[in-house]
Amino acid sequence: MKIRKEQKNMPLIIKYDNKAVLDTAAWIFNIVTSVGIILANKALMASYGFTFATTLTGLHFTATTAMTYILKWLGYIQSSTLPVSDLIKFVLFANFSIVGMNVSLMWNSVGFYQIVKLSMIPVSCFLEVVLDSVRYSRDTKLSILVVLLGVAICTVTDVSVNGKGFLAAFVAVWSTSLQQYYVHHLQKKHSIGSFDLLGHTAPPQAASLLLVGPFLDYWLTDKRVDYYPFTYASLMFIVLSCAIAIGTNLSQFICIGRFTAVSFQVLGHMKTILVLILGFVFFGKEGLNLHVVIGMIVAILGMIWYGHASSQPGGKERIPQQFSSKMEEEIGLVKSNEVNGKV
Repeated sequence: MKIRKEQKNMPLIIKYDNKAVLDTAAWIFNIVTSVGIILANKALMASYGFTFATTLTGLHFTATTAMTYILKWLGYIQSSTLPVSDLIKFVLFANFSIVGMNVSLMWNSVGFYQIVKLSMIPVSCFLEVVLDSVRYSRDTKLSILVVLLGVAICTVTDVSVNGKGFLAAFVAVWSTSLQQYYVHHLQKKHSIGSFDLLGHTAPPQAASLLLVGPFLDYWLTDKRVDYYPFTYASLMFIVLSCAIAIGTNLSQFICIGRFTAVSFQVLGHMKTILVLILGFVFFGKEGLNLHVVIGMIVAILGMIWYGHASSQPGGKERIPQQFSSKMEEEIGLVKSNEVNGKV
């Protein structure tokens, strides 16, 4: 009997182990590609003066679109449908996110820009609580605060903001949070995979960003992309950036689809820490001091705590609507019986 019971539990253990391996691989894939694209873009903009961020993002999604067509041809993307209303909302949120973050970085200090990125975590939590009836345990909430504190210590320095900068930051925070929420929501709602969703959203994003990008970049930098003196080296970095962006876009959809927007934001700050470390390694140790190191340690400890707390029973759970409705019916029935008893 004991042997049969152990054999019965074996598939569950194997399934859990496979999920853990796939989850870890997805996170590593996202971290490597995200850090890689930041370093490639930093070299492209700092060394070669290609400061056309929105146009570059349009090129990223053009490369991603080409890859989705190849994946569809190979059979990795299945034929699926996505309502036009959902597609339009997603593309609007995604494009406002890109434009809002670029404008916020131009109009605000770097310190306030980091605060903007940190504020996406509580906004994402708010969206999950309101729209998905998610409930967080005390430890999960505290671990999120520790991550926010640690990243703030090591990234936020000078903080200055103005009216139009605050407006751009507000748009960036909410549009980014909504875009990441929709990545998870649409995959669950329409039962489509990350490849399929990316195949639907990448083409309209590429077209719209390539259309708007040059004008927005000219407004922000007072430079025209068609006047940029392209060289062999700068073109190679653009191609490299686009190649890495394919992995970044795909890994984002995979990670948010497997987890949630909040987990993606919290554990995603590991990328911020790695970018800081690699920046000190490759671009000099200017700015590296004790409080930055302390901030990194606090943030990493907070991420480990979040991973443990959110995986515990009740750490982060969605309250089923059927359960809520049943509770309401039972409460109503109790009240009705009390009234009848009084009568």
